[in-house]
Amino acid sequence: MGPQLMQLRNQEYEAKSKALESAIRRKVVEIEARKRNLTPDNLMEQEVDSKVPDPTDAEVEAYFLGQNRVGARLEDMKEQFRSALKQVRLMKARQAYADSLRAKMEVAVLLRPPSIDVAFDPARVKGDAKAPVTIVEFSDYQCPYCKKAESVLTSLLDKYNGRVRLAYMDFPLREIHPHAESAAEASRCAGEQGKFWEFHDSLFADPTKLEDADLIARAKTLGLKEEPFKACLTGGKFKDRVDADREAGIKAGVGGTPGFFVNGVFINGVQPQAEFEKVIDTQLSLLGHVGHHASD
Repeated sequence: MGPQLMQLRNQEYEAKSKALESAIRRKVVEIEARKRNLTPDNLMEQEVDSKVPDPTDAEVEAYFLGQNRVGARLEDMKEQFRSALKQVRLMKARQAYADSLRAKMEVAVLLRPPSIDVAFDPARVKGDAKAPVTIVEFSDYQCPYCKKAESVLTSLLDKYNGRVRLAYMDFPLREIHPHAESAAEASRCAGEQGKFWEFHDSLFADPTKLEDADLIARAKTLGLKEEPFKACLTGGKFKDRVDADREAGIKAGVGGTPGFFVNGVFINGVQPQAEFEKVIDTQLSLLGHVGHHASD
């Protein structure tokens, strides 16, 4: 039930987080209004509503077409859509104004996202060993989405140099990726010769050739000793450890690849860099490594 429970915990957190963000916006507007001897509604009318223009006919038509309402006629619904578009713009403008007020105040958010302790292998960690934030990645060398995530992870390690480290864990999807497990074992064999990350990068750079002969040829290209690598791979030396990684991922709630835990906070699948940064910044803040500080 790991994945289902993780999903439920995340849904609960998202609901609470959205409600909290809304409450914070309301509160900062109330504070600003009191400073200026205005009601919150008057403040919003003066600073936001009066500055949002009415949508033009062209904008209303584009909005109407974007709704894709079968059988509807623009002329019959033009004013209704003009009003709806105006409300959307007002809502966004009000949120942006509230966020600008919040940026000028010290706001400590104590709501923490759900997190769990996830063990990882210290031999497969990239980045500063003392970094306060650890991204534990469960991945599959044959997974195209995992390959896509690599550029995001590289960018994060560069941006948060010294503050974020990456730990790799194997999660081969044997049912759909027949070579993922042998590729995972091969990367461990490369690690025996001190070149885990070189082999890891090579696999994601070209995940098409993953037969044993291809893996051995890849090892030679990277300057690994062929015989020890071949004996390690064909002898299944690391099969049990790859299986152990997968079991750890399932227990933690991973249902597919890639799956990430940022200081124990789950991020599922390929996500934009901004999603990772949001979690990383929160963790750094909670740990007192950036401007704001919050505690339980």
